[in-house]
Amino acid sequence: MAIIALVSAKGSPGVTTTALACALTWHRRLVLAECDPAGGSILAGYLGGALDGPRGIGELAVGELRDGNLESAFWSQLVDLDAPKRERLLLPGVVDPAQAGSVTPLWQRFADFFGSLEGGDPPYDVLVDCGRLHVVGPPWPLLRAASVVLLVSGARLPDLSGTRAMVRTIERDFAEHRVPPGTLRLLLVGDGHGSGEVSKALRLPVVARLPHDPRTAEVLGLGGTVRAGRPLMRAAGALEVPVGALLERRRARLAWPVPQGVPDAV
Repeated sequence: MAIIALVSAKGSPGVTTTALACALTWHRRLVLAECDPAGGSILAGYLGGALDGPRGIGELAVGELRDGNLESAFWSQLVDLDAPKRERLLLPGVVDPAQAGSVTPLWQRFADFFGSLEGGDPPYDVLVDCGRLHVVGPPWPLLRAASVVLLVSGARLPDLSGTRAMVRTIERDFAEHRVPPGTLRLLLVGDGHGSGEVSKALRLPVVARLPHDPRTAEVLGLGGTVRAGRPLMRAAGALEVPVGALLERRRARLAWPVPQGVPDAV
């Protein structure tokens, strides 16, 4: 599949909870990369701090700036979420705010590297938790490199107000950087207005909707036993199907020949 990015507007529900639920139910090999400049939370939350030392994107960034060793160091910085299978891997986010300054200049470098993992042996999809864009040093290169960008939003009016502005911000940036049309989609979380109503109001298709499931969200945020039969996990597991369909349509569209004299679509 390549890169699937998740991002939210200010005040919207947790991207990390959504990303982790998807990662734990993904059927293909997957790397979940915490790329929120505000910091990662899975190590301290879901994993309860149970690691043998510092690990993650902050360590990678320091090593890359010092030695240029991203390719060789990458796999040693991952956490196996389903050990020892190495099919669902986590690249933890920054835990020290001082690390954010090292990561920000390397967003494009990480975007290029993540894109290469699709062609690896074995191949991996990369699910990127970009957090909220209203932060210092947002990971725009990762969003531009993604095959699909899912804008996570609640479906109630306060959520949709902030999401509407974020849709326009992302669309302007994508048009400026010639990101293929159809890359951005909405992923709704919880109760509220209907998916069709939201799609019409924001002029953006809704790819899926995840249910309000506070018990599972608490486990994903604080640790515990994840039950596959819970509503959130079932819905997250089903998300791979519409995302895969979006990617197939995108690949088909990009493969169409462009007639001579006709500019590429933006």
